[in-house]
Amino acid sequence: MPGEEPFETAERRDLMLKMRDGVRLATNVFLPGCGGAVASGRYPTVVARTPYGKDFGTAAALAAHFVPHGYAVAIQDVRGRYGSEGRWRPLSDDGRDGADLLAWIAEQPWSDGKVGMVGTSYVGGTQHALALEGSPHLVALVPVDAMSNPGRFGIRYAGAFELRWLNWVLTLGNPNIHGLTADGRRTDEVLSDNGGPTGRWLLPTGAISTAEDNTELRDRLAARSAAVARVGGDAAARAALMRMGDRSREVIRSLPLEAGTEPLSRAPDYEAWLLAAMAHGDDDDFWADMGVSVVDRQDRYQDLPVLHVTGAYDSWGGPVANLNFASLATAKSSPQRLLFGPWTHGQQAVSFAGMAEFGPDAAIDLRQEERRWFDRWLKGEANDAEHDAPVRVFVMGGGNAHKTPEGRVFVGGHWRDEPAWPLARATPTAFHLHAGGGLSTGTPKPSEPTSYRFDPRDPVPSIGGPVSSQGDLMQAGAQDQRCWPDLWPCANDRPLAERDDVLVFQTEPLAESLEVTGPLVVKLWASSDGPDTDFTAKLVDVYPPNADFPNGLALNIADGIVRARYRESRAKAVMLKPGRPYEFTIELYPTALVFMPGHRIRVDISSSNFPRFDVNPNTGEGLNSHRQWRVATNTVFHDPDRPSRIILPLVPA
Repeated sequence: MPGEEPFETAERRDLMLKMRDGVRLATNVFLPGCGGAVASGRYPTVVARTPYGKDFGTAAALAAHFVPHGYAVAIQDVRGRYGSEGRWRPLSDDGRDGADLLAWIAEQPWSDGKVGMVGTSYVGGTQHALALEGSPHLVALVPVDAMSNPGRFGIRYAGAFELRWLNWVLTLGNPNIHGLTADGRRTDEVLSDNGGPTGRWLLPTGAISTAEDNTELRDRLAARSAAVARVGGDAAARAALMRMGDRSREVIRSLPLEAGTEPLSRAPDYEAWLLAAMAHGDDDDFWADMGVSVVDRQDRYQDLPVLHVTGAYDSWGGPVANLNFASLATAKSSPQRLLFGPWTHGQQAVSFAGMAEFGPDAAIDLRQEERRWFDRWLKGEANDAEHDAPVRVFVMGGGNAHKTPEGRVFVGGHWRDEPAWPLARATPTAFHLHAGGGLSTGTPKPSEPTSYRFDPRDPVPSIGGPVSSQGDLMQAGAQDQRCWPDLWPCANDRPLAERDDVLVFQTEPLAESLEVTGPLVVKLWASSDGPDTDFTAKLVDVYPPNADFPNGLALNIADGIVRARYRESRAKAVMLKPGRPYEFTIELYPTALVFMPGHRIRVDISSSNFPRFDVNPNTGEGLNSHRQWRVATNTVFHDPDRPSRIILPLVPA
């Protein structure tokens, strides 16, 4: 009978909905059905607005999860992408367009006027854009790993540019289908001109597949081809655009990027945005006008229940936990919840991040979490979602470090509820950098500073980290901080700690376990002999040798960077006075980890982390417009008057 679950699905595909300026956006609608027709009644609607194609991937799977349970589902291509008209300006139009979509939904005979939104990454950003625009029909959100505050983190990171965005643009927003082997090495195969694969492909889960045996891969390849078709051009142009992403390494090695570079110039909207983003370091209206600066415009943010989801190794983990959740939980009366896992970007369904395995409890069913949230706030079901702890965090660590059948190290971990983020019971504790490479809570002794040469033509390779859309530029998640010959851009087989331009500071082996959960900050006293440079910091968990890993391991936990010209403010560049010491603040992304007995806590200080971030030429020239490179002598201080330190939020056992 109508109204009984499960419902059938009635489809309305490729609707062209007119926005307030006349531009039409392509939309698929899926409705509860019965007996081959739309079921009678009015239903709440789940909306996803996506740049990744309404007919592809996870967006297309939403209907199968929600419609049988009495929800309508609307999936819309954002402006300028896939089937939608207009020009693509990342997120800048998504507040208004989202509000227009919700107004249309509320007028439909099947709608009860209540809307919830879902989606990851850019799709999560469209949720924030609409909440900042405001709509009377918007009731609840579940933004996952959501784009936000891009002038602070995620695109610009304290002035440095995250090069994964160059890769995102060079692949027209479909960056995860480069030809790779399981260990991250490129194969010789590339996309053929017609968009079909000729080789093997690495998916975000780490699995090797071919288009013949993997639906997700076929969707990704089809999405790339459709994105290229949307840009247009003749057959030669389309073929060049199809292969453009395979040149990402070459392009970032030859920066700065110039206008008119082939074949990117054939996609003018993408080229224009990328050039502007790479040239614009100030956190001002350029970034705010993208419409997702949540922390700076929280007074405009609609007061509604939000379930914020992110991970310790996610590219947006810092903005989600430290900025969005923390600020909205204080500013809004509606429930704000944070689900903080050990995941890489969008990988809530897996139990590992890079080479770290956390156990089966680490994986969650995100769709179930979303539906429980909407059952409470859209349908009014008494499922006690409002009584959930404000924060649910997966604390990594506790495992015995054996090698799993997949070759990963068993880190282990467990879920825990908390009343707030940052944790009120965490004690911010300064671990000081000491001459000779020590790291401890003790006060540093008088000492001479430590200097190193930073050659921008030989940057420190990125090995793991909180990244997304990186394609084959680098690895994601936790990785042993060691180069190997086939790992780009490494040139040898040795630990990063052996490089002359990496300063290593570490504790003695721990006598007992130590939990670090929350935001991480490095206060670094340093100077340079040039007008500008970068300083990087990385928190590392050093494992002692065991039978499975006889050389031990050094797993990256979190990292951060500051472009020296933005040391005083992200809003305005001020050059250095050569030789003068300054105190730099380097904000690392947050974590939740137990350092086990016998492990060491390590902090690596350097001036590059490539290709996670662009490389500073040390000349003080304009961003993405330099014509020179210089080797900088950078100096780190560790004395009582200039105490460099990392501040760790220690949680009592």
